[in-house]
Amino acid sequence: MNSPVHPADILYAGGRPFPALTACEHYAGHEKLICKALELQTSLGAIFDITADCEDGAPTGREHEHAVLVAALINSSDNRYNRLGARIHDVRHSAWHDDLETIVGTAGQRLAYLVLPKPECLADVQEQISALDSCRSRHGIAREIPVHVLIETPGAVRAAWQIAALPQVESIDFGLMDYVSAHHGAIPASAMHSPGQFNHPLIVRAKCEIAAAALGNGIVPAHNVTTEFLDASVVAADARRAREEFGFLRMWSIHPNQIEPIVAAMRPAFDEVEAASAILLAAAAADWGPTQQNGRLHDRASYRYYWELLQRAHATGVPLPTKTTSRFFNAVPA
Repeated sequence: MNSPVHPADILYAGGRPFPALTACEHYAGHEKLICKALELQTSLGAIFDITADCEDGAPTGREHEHAVLVAALINSSDNRYNRLGARIHDVRHSAWHDDLETIVGTAGQRLAYLVLPKPECLADVQEQISALDSCRSRHGIAREIPVHVLIETPGAVRAAWQIAALPQVESIDFGLMDYVSAHHGAIPASAMHSPGQFNHPLIVRAKCEIAAAALGNGIVPAHNVTTEFLDASVVAADARRAREEFGFLRMWSIHPNQIEPIVAAMRPAFDEVEAASAILLAAAAADWGPTQQNGRLHDRASYRYYWELLQRAHATGVPLPTKTTSRFFNAVPA
């Protein structure tokens, strides 16, 4: 008897599947904070990723020691879900080559992704990706390590579509604070937080361009942080606006208090999940031919939409119907 066909196999013929990333990326620089985040990930489950930060986390003059620490944490048993990534220094910093060699060379088999900050243009990203590929080759790492590119300069916004089209890139992220600073005072400080970050025309333009470039190239757009961490309602409201008004599917966290509000605001609504489950279960029963639900016709075009919705729901911890979990998430695609 043939095994049931999995949607990951049937819905992506001729193209790569949309990355199934969690809705929250939590940044931590110091060892204590990274370890605390790993403990929280063990407690909550793999509903958020952790980025160990070399760029802002490494003490000046001790960049190598910090990279060694990050590699050790990636390889540790505390990294239970293998969802610990790393941000290295930018292409103009003297430490970035050593960051790459130390982290990828030591922990490349378990590194979830690599974040490249502050490119000014496409060539900056290509230079660091080329070095990453060379490092992988030298150390015998066959797996491709996904790359996330941090868009925080006007030049990078201009090149966002080209950057998003690179095959190694699975996410482009907006760095609001540095982007505002790069405008030499032309954008007021009020645009670094809400409501200004959603209203100022130059910020709105950048966010729309980044989200459109990411989604247009089949990768994930990740939204900048909110500086508020005491009032969870503010964090949730920012995440909701980023998701509903600008199309971002992922958001940064810089404090543990922000993680759950971001995940809750970014996850699909339960009624959408129930509808997607019913549609895909019916599709699977029909060998992925056309079906109808509640008087509406569905085929592989809509199945792809609902499969991606279910993946986002699963990644953000939304409870799924038992049949859905058993059929689509306990099965291993061919």
